[in-house]
Amino acid sequence: MQDPVRLRLHNTESRVLEEVFPSDGKAVRMYTCGPTVYNFAHIGNFRTYVFEDLLRRSIKFFGMKVHQVMNLTDIDDKTLKGAIEGGIPLDVYTEPYKKAFFEDLQALGLEPADAYPEATKYIPAMIKLIQTLIEKGVAYHGQDRSVYFAIRKFPSYGRLSHLHLDELQVGASQRIADEYDKENAADFVLWKSYDPERDGEIYWESPFGRGRPGWHIECSAMAIELLGPSIDIHAGGVDNIFPHHENEIAQSECCTSQRFARIWAHSEHLLVDHKKMSKSAGNFYTLRDLLNRGYTGRQVRFALLSTHYRSQLNFTFASLQAAASSLERLDDFIARLEGIQNDKGQPQAEILLHDAHQKFSAALADDLNISPALGTLFDLVRSVNTLCDENRISKLEAEKILQFLKNIDTVLGVLFTREEEEIPIELQEMLVKRNEARAEKNWPLADECRQLIYEHGYVIEDSPTGSRLKKLAKS
Repeated sequence: MQDPVRLRLHNTESRVLEEVFPSDGKAVRMYTCGPTVYNFAHIGNFRTYVFEDLLRRSIKFFGMKVHQVMNLTDIDDKTLKGAIEGGIPLDVYTEPYKKAFFEDLQALGLEPADAYPEATKYIPAMIKLIQTLIEKGVAYHGQDRSVYFAIRKFPSYGRLSHLHLDELQVGASQRIADEYDKENAADFVLWKSYDPERDGEIYWESPFGRGRPGWHIECSAMAIELLGPSIDIHAGGVDNIFPHHENEIAQSECCTSQRFARIWAHSEHLLVDHKKMSKSAGNFYTLRDLLNRGYTGRQVRFALLSTHYRSQLNFTFASLQAAASSLERLDDFIARLEGIQNDKGQPQAEILLHDAHQKFSAALADDLNISPALGTLFDLVRSVNTLCDENRISKLEAEKILQFLKNIDTVLGVLFTREEEEIPIELQEMLVKRNEARAEKNWPLADECRQLIYEHGYVIEDSPTGSRLKKLAKS
């Protein structure tokens, strides 16, 4: 008997593939870094969120339960600056961006996480962690009344980023944004003391005085509160490895004396036309920018999904158009299967499905190796289309193929989530008129109707089960 395929993931810390399993025997506990809600999230952010969604779905595909927490950072330098400049309360400033984020998640077909904690609602938990760190002697009060973590008190600091402590001292002031009066340039802030000129009227009371939490302590507090002191997977983008995730490990493990996360998973950067995305370069895009250009969330999802998460993704409008074309091919394939009424067929389809399932599962289990997984899907499309051309697929076999597609779509999330398109009523009426003209052999009128439909951006697809309108693909 063949051993079941098990999901393995590249661990940034150990640099090897490690098996994913629920260490508590119940559910894989996964913490994923979410957005800082000071603006609309951009496609680089969503590359990471789509990867995390693929990971979540894959865990479930392999028969495990998952409990995912994704935080919302609604207090940091950027959110405070925006609220102060706008002359509005912090929650009023961040609320539209929180709402937009969830709208974008829905447009991209991301499964909801089990919890979306907001940092501002967990400040008591953060204060408690900081107090513990002070009591254990690994945190101290700086001359500016802020509280800092002393990284030399945590000997394994640097194990995630594979940087040595001595290296961190050189240029630390350039690499780390939290620059206050502290004992060591590489120490990081846990609690920022209140500065009226910088913080306006935004502050919280604490045993350390008025102020606000540092960015790093926020995630530790929310992860520990909602998932426990030791979790299975912590995921995010490579830009989070240092210093953010490195600091999370240090402060969390000093508090709990337990290993914070068993597996660390990070997605690579997204580039636009092989360049770093930036507003100054004119290549900065939010999801809304792409939707306003007429692309769909499903097309963007496929484009972000199609490159392995540990490889840099080069986003271009050509690649987005290629994603649209691939989805159109898959849509046509599904429509063809749904229209099969043939009662006779041959057992070749079942052999193809067994092979496709084996290859798809093996690719996915190998660190979410999406390219061969998608390759398996399109190989199946090509083989089945050939059988359909030869009238060798029965209705029963077509239903089995559709069920297989629905199964793998629990991972991909693009096959059976086609946007319901409202076709203008006048074009629907024109299609009826064209079909009536064909039935009456009035070919000039039928051609005229077809041309008018085409000029409005649609084509007619005829099949044994009837005719339908399909929007022309972008050129």
